[in-house]
Amino acid sequence: MKLNRLILLLAALSLALAACGGGDGDTTEATDATDTTETTGGEATADFETITDGVLTVCTDAPYPPMEYEDPDNPGEYTGFDIELMRAVATNLGLELAVVNVGFDPITSGLAMESGDCDIAAASITITPERAENIAFTDGYFSGDQSLLVLADSGISTLADLAGQSLAVQTGTTGEIYAQENAPEDTEIVSFENPGDLFLALESGQVQGVLQDLVPNQDYANSNETAVVVETYPTEEEYGFAAKKEGSEALIEAVNQQLAALREDGTYDQLYEQFFPIGG
Repeated sequence: MKLNRLILLLAALSLALAACGGGDGDTTEATDATDTTETTGGEATADFETITDGVLTVCTDAPYPPMEYEDPDNPGEYTGFDIELMRAVATNLGLELAVVNVGFDPITSGLAMESGDCDIAAASITITPERAENIAFTDGYFSGDQSLLVLADSGISTLADLAGQSLAVQTGTTGEIYAQENAPEDTEIVSFENPGDLFLALESGQVQGVLQDLVPNQDYANSNETAVVVETYPTEEEYGFAAKKEGSEALIEAVNQQLAALREDGTYDQLYEQFFPIGG
């Protein structure tokens, strides 16, 4: 009798331990599955890693006002429409924002993201099939036409007037491509790596026109009475944020969710009005 009772007791104990073990296994699996970053604006979860824990690191190409430029009130920090839109995205993803100024070529080639300089790039990057071979784009978030900026007293009113003269463009941009395809054959196209150098070349007389996206040209004209935008060229271009070509799918999806959420809650419009004031 004692032996039978002992056998029954051991059997019951084994069943109890098995049940406890099964519960622990379920808990462990659930914990592993929640290795995600909670988002707030898009009410979703994003399963991606950043190069620095808790931080979304963004590559940019500054100065390119009003899209990205050094904050005059906070030396060493960056602001602008692109930057503040990306800051809002990061906030909704529960991340801090860090910005590194690396230049345009490392961004469009994908090198900046592949080498770990940043998680994503915000630099007024026009979405093109050629660039999409090297980098992954988010949904388009901004329309960017091309334009011609000249000195107000130059007498130049069209691109054709630059025949025999010099025209500044930024290296590797769609503005450079547009100039190569549409400027008079005898126009000298001068390419600059630094976007700020285009305006310096115009002011110094090195070039007689600047052909690039309307946004920076119009911003410059708004701030300088000596310059004027004389032509705008609709191109149906759109800017996108960019990440490395492979392995960034979850990050791209999360940013797209937040871009949609920021449009829906009015944040996008508020930022647009801040950096592109009516009559500004």
